[in-house]
Amino acid sequence: MSEPDADPVEVPDAPSYCAYTEYERGPDPEDLPATGDGATGAEAAVFEELYEVEDPEMPISVVDLGLIYGVDVADGHATVTMTLTYTGCPARDYLQEDVRRAAARADGVDSAAVELVWSPEWNLELVTEDGRTALREFGVSV
Repeated sequence: MSEPDADPVEVPDAPSYCAYTEYERGPDPEDLPATGDGATGAEAAVFEELYEVEDPEMPISVVDLGLIYGVDVADGHATVTMTLTYTGCPARDYLQEDVRRAAARADGVDSAAVELVWSPEWNLELVTEDGRTALREFGVSV
């Protein structure tokens, strides 16, 4: 019987896994959820588009779910900072792309990117009152 190799074998183009998640940095929880209240110009236009992006499992916007942590538009480029309800969300790629496309559609925006963050971690306190109402109508107790 032979001994197994002690060193892992690297496989080209294999998926990479996150072994560590940073939870110590991010927006001040007191500033969340970011809803676009008080936003003007292109940032307000981005929020308008983001309200049209719904969670794929329930008809509630990502803004009302409290997943959006911020929007910044500079020189026609929008950066949307967002989180997910948990790190293993199976809709991760879908939601990020949907948010990026929505931001790119906004007036005054030429390109857009999504920055996914995990801090502060999402919780039910980030759901807006409109989001809570929509969740209840959908049959989720909040």
